[in-house]
Amino acid sequence: MTSSDKPDNAADTPDTSAGPTGVAAMDWAAASADPQYRAAVVDLLGALAYGELAAFERLAEDAKLAPTLADKAELAKMASAEFHHFERLRDRLAGIGEEPTLAMEPFVAAYDGFHKQTAPSDWLEGLVKAYVGDSIASDFYREVAARLDSDTRALVLAVLDDTGHGGFAVEKVRAAIDADPRVGGRLALWARRLMGEALSQSQRVVADRDALSTMLVGGVADGFDLAEVGRMFSRITEAHTKRMAALGLAA
Repeated sequence: MTSSDKPDNAADTPDTSAGPTGVAAMDWAAASADPQYRAAVVDLLGALAYGELAAFERLAEDAKLAPTLADKAELAKMASAEFHHFERLRDRLAGIGEEPTLAMEPFVAAYDGFHKQTAPSDWLEGLVKAYVGDSIASDFYREVAARLDSDTRALVLAVLDDTGHGGFAVEKVRAAIDADPRVGGRLALWARRLMGEALSQSQRVVADRDALSTMLVGGVADGFDLAEVGRMFSRITEAHTKRMAALGLAA
């Protein structure tokens, strides 16, 4: 993903200072004995894998809007990192005996629909989308990762590592606003739209996949309860507000 890894650019994850318990204290071999948990992880990895593949495609497309060769090269480097993340997820699915394409297929419509609804009209909108939209998704997956087995958790956190897009986007957007303050209002409206679409997409994906929704509301592993789901989305919203401030935009 392309979200920043800095503490002030990420949602505060649940307190795990007491150490992991339940499934979170197990490795994959032990945790996957539960077929419902295994199904939830396959869904999660499938969603992440297609998300990374879509991010690669989008960054490569956004590079066409870049105003300079240096900017094009920077986006190409980030796209390459996204594809490497996709390969790791694809290989993990294959390694646990799952067909990667089948695991990704249920999430194609949601991701493609999100990208169709939020196609940027220019270079700056593309940067804000990558920074804001991908960061919201990354926060969501980090929240889920805290409840996963140790092997799956390590992989998920590794593919959420910052590809450099966060700092790059902040630098370019703030420079554009400094040059023309009117740009800030337009981009703030755009970012609010992205926030709404991203949260709606996340909720639709979870609602459509029984294993994932059960994990989140506490039926699998040491998942969230309904109250914790609400707190989770509150943390994601708060992190979004901090990112907006970093961009120089009003939330």
